[in-house]
Amino acid sequence: MSGLNAVKGAYSTVLLIFSIVIVIGLIFNEQTKVSKDVHPVAALAIIVAALTWLNMIEGGQGALVGLPPVDPDLYVDTHPTTHKCTQLAHKGDNLDRYLMGRQFMVLLVVFVTNLSGAPLADAEVFGLPQIIIDIFLGSGVAMILMTAMAGQLNSQVTASHCMLDYINNGFAVFTLYVAMGIEFSGLLHCCYLVQMFFAMASGKPLESNEPPRDAAQNLFYWGRILVSLAILIFAFAVTLTALFEGQTTMWDGVPNGVAVILFFIFMSIVGMLEGMQIAFFAVAKLPKDERGDHPMARKTCELLFKGHGRNLPGFMIGRQVCVTMC
Repeated sequence: MSGLNAVKGAYSTVLLIFSIVIVIGLIFNEQTKVSKDVHPVAALAIIVAALTWLNMIEGGQGALVGLPPVDPDLYVDTHPTTHKCTQLAHKGDNLDRYLMGRQFMVLLVVFVTNLSGAPLADAEVFGLPQIIIDIFLGSGVAMILMTAMAGQLNSQVTASHCMLDYINNGFAVFTLYVAMGIEFSGLLHCCYLVQMFFAMASGKPLESNEPPRDAAQNLFYWGRILVSLAILIFAFAVTLTALFEGQTTMWDGVPNGVAVILFFIFMSIVGMLEGMQIAFFAVAKLPKDERGDHPMARKTCELLFKGHGRNLPGFMIGRQVCVTMC
C-alpha cells in the first residue's frame, strides 16, 4: 500500500468510526424516529440487521451478475451453495427478475436504516459544535458514510474479487428468493415497459432465454404491468405535487421548480450508475476479445480493468457514494 492510499484509508476509517459513534449516540438519546417512538435498543438492533442484510444484497448482486461466464461445473463441489444460487439465478430470465427485486430491497432496507438512525430536527449529540452538527447531521453525511461504507461498499469490493465465496451460504440463498418473490409480486413490472421502449428505440429485439408465454401467462404478465404502471403514476403524482408545493426535504431556498428539475436529474444519474454497475460486473469475467466491438465500449473496459485491479472496486466506491448522495 502506497503512502497516499494509507492516508486515504486512515482518514476514511476515522470518518466511518466517527459517523457510527454519533449515530449510536443519537439512537440512545432517542433523537431518531424509531428510538423515540419505539425504543433505542430496538432502533440499534434494526439498523444492525438492516446493514447486515444490505451487505448481502449488494455483494450478492456482484457475484450473481459476474458469474454467468464461469462454468458452474468448476465449482459445484468446492462451492455447493454458490452452485445452488447460480442454478436458480441463471435459469431462463431469472437474473433480470432477481436484479429488479434486489433494487427494491436496497431502497427498502436503506429506508428502514434511515428511520432507525437518521436524526430528528434540531438533534444534538455529545455537545458537538454547531458546525459539526450541521455537516454530519444536518446534511446527512453521517448516515451516508455509515450506510455506504458499512452496508454497501465493503461488500461490493469484496464480492468483485471473491464472487464464489461471497454467496456460498444460506443467507445468500434466502436473499435471492426474497428478491425473486418481490419481482413475482408485479410491483415493479412497469420497468419491463421501459425495457421494451429502449429495445424498440435501439432497433434491437429483446432476447429471452425462455419459451414464449402462453395466453394465461401473457394475461398474468400484462396484468401485473398495468397494476405496476398505475402505482408508478400515483407515486409520481404524489411526489411531483409535494415538490411543487415545497413539502419535501429539499434544501431551504431552492425554488420548487428547480427542485423538480433536480429530482429528474438525480434520478437519471442514479439510473445510469446502476446500469453501469450491472454492465461492469457482467463483463468482469469475460475474455478481452468478447467485451464488444464498439470503440467506446473498448475504451471503457480498458480504463475499468487497468490499474492492477483497483479501478473496478474504485468505480464501485465512487458510484455508491454518488447514488447514496442522490
